Amino acid sequence: MGQDWTRRDILLALHETEGVGPARIRALREQGRLEDCVHFTEEEWMGRFGLKPRQAAAVRRSLTRPFVEERKRLYARSGVEWVTVEDGDYPELLRHLTNPPGVLYVQGRKELLNYPAYAIVGTRLPTAYGRQTARMLAERLSDVGITIVSGLARGIDACAHEGALRGPGSTIAVLGTPIGVIYPPQNAPLYRRIAEQGLLVSPFPHGTPGHPRLFPARNAVIAGMTRGAIVVEAAERSGSLITADFAVEFGRELFAVPGTIGSPKSAGTNRLIKENKAKMLTRPEDVMADLWLTEAGIESRRRMLEAARRAEESLTDEERLIVDLLRDGPKSPDELAVLSGIPFGHLHALLINLTVKRKIEQHPGSLYGIR
Repeated sequence: MGQDWTRRDILLALHETEGVGPARIRALREQGRLEDCVHFTEEEWMGRFGLKPRQAAAVRRSLTRPFVEERKRLYARSGVEWVTVEDGDYPELLRHLTNPPGVLYVQGRKELLNYPAYAIVGTRLPTAYGRQTARMLAERLSDVGITIVSGLARGIDACAHEGALRGPGSTIAVLGTPIGVIYPPQNAPLYRRIAEQGLLVSPFPHGTPGHPRLFPARNAVIAGMTRGAIVVEAAERSGSLITADFAVEFGRELFAVPGTIGSPKSAGTNRLIKENKAKMLTRPEDVMADLWLTEAGIESRRRMLEAARRAEESLTDEERLIVDLLRDGPKSPDELAVLSGIPFGHLHALLINLTVKRKIEQHPGSLYGIR
């Protein structure tokens, strides 16, 4: 291997090549051929790894310095980092799957990748009961330092992210698109909040065209990087049941929230419970009881206490001014800028800091108020 190649660069190039999926990357690593593959001919790629001629030509183009450097510059300009399966901050639970993604693209708080995490998923068209339950569960679990992972879809996913952003555990959105492509478009404000206060994750390189087949791969990452999954509401054929199936396949805990008898939105969750595929979940403590007995639970409690200590640290004069202004009632950033005289850009940063410290919270309509 030339001095200008690192294993990280090789993994990036391979991951971004059509036809070289996780199984082939695993084979190269297990055979000790990762460094050697830089020098493989097209014939070797076809003979040893079964690539078609077009795929073999593509991987030879990818394993060049100009290609890798251009991709690295592209991600740097976009504020996107990339984590390979061999990096220390790659999610440990995901790493131990048979064929984990060779690379994850991330934006936001990368340290969340190895926080104790649970998935919350469900229907895109929930009832009021489902929305309220997803937010409550996510907030309560985040309050004790558990990171909530979901897929940024409409409905239960969005509610779970919103609830989790209220606590120190925060949230990870695993996308079915490359980072920078917001789907569904109506979740754009939530997407931006997660990029600032949580973490965006995608297994798909920049430029990957959208396709429904990407979403099962997204669901596998959600189940693979979490200690368990919670299904809040799901119809008989809900896509969230794919995540549930992956959770069972990967040996994760699976919980389901019971719903009203006869409700089509709860038919899938009720069936999971009836067939003993999922534990019935009626309160956040059901999840905590399973977690607290593990090393991850001890670490989660330590992180919770540390977050609480930091939140109680003295505020700056400007932060204290904002809190005092909000004691009179919720206000928009524009109102706060006028009343405080703080430039809007700096004010935005202060609002994020106060939200993270759990002194204030964001309400619908871009209003901020005291927690």
